Amino acid sequence: MNHATAVSPPRRLRADAARNQQRIIAAARELFADHGLEITLDDVAERAGVGVGTVYRRFANKKELITEVFEQSIGEFAEAADAAYRHPDPWFGLVEFFEYACRHMAKNRGFSEVMLELEDDVDRFVVVRDRIKPTVTAIVDRAREAGVLAPGIEPSDFFALIHMVDGIAEFARPVNPDVWQRYMAIVLNGVRAEGTPPQQLLVPPLNDSEVEQAKGACGGRRR
Repeated sequence: MNHATAVSPPRRLRADAARNQQRIIAAARELFADHGLEITLDDVAERAGVGVGTVYRRFANKKELITEVFEQSIGEFAEAADAAYRHPDPWFGLVEFFEYACRHMAKNRGFSEVMLELEDDVDRFVVVRDRIKPTVTAIVDRAREAGVLAPGIEPSDFFALIHMVDGIAEFARPVNPDVWQRYMAIVLNGVRAEGTPPQQLLVPPLNDSEVEQAKGACGGRRR
């Protein structure tokens, strides 16, 4: 009886610590998505509903927390790529992954900012390349072999195209957070082969007022 009483508290503490860590990471993901890398560990603690000391016991600094969130996102990217590759239709599998990637980048400011900094972090760049690039290459190669891509389109083009769509998403985010979907469809229409089903332009373009507002917001961010 005494032995059981002695070992119960550590098991309960470990479970509590695991739950707290999950809450901290979930809160960090939400905050990074909305506000980017400028958030603090204090912000994370408040969103997670835990004490600041609890956050610092799990993560010594913001970089450690960013790394954890980033690695989770990369894992989800890899899963999405695998699912797209298994799609029975090569074109719609490619569209599925491209839309996932564009949506994730457009809706997740923190992930986009980390990606921009990868050139200065060789190890994390290698993680992205090794976990995602082979499957994306296979997705594009399968679409090309099926004859649904325009001649000359290469796998590396899609990494650049995703960042192009993310560029308009970043520009328009303050005034129209959904317009990136229009340009994603335009990009896909630009790489499809003749006879491949076109993407419908369901989202209208930015109007003149939105363009001017976005320019103003962009200027403010740069200052």
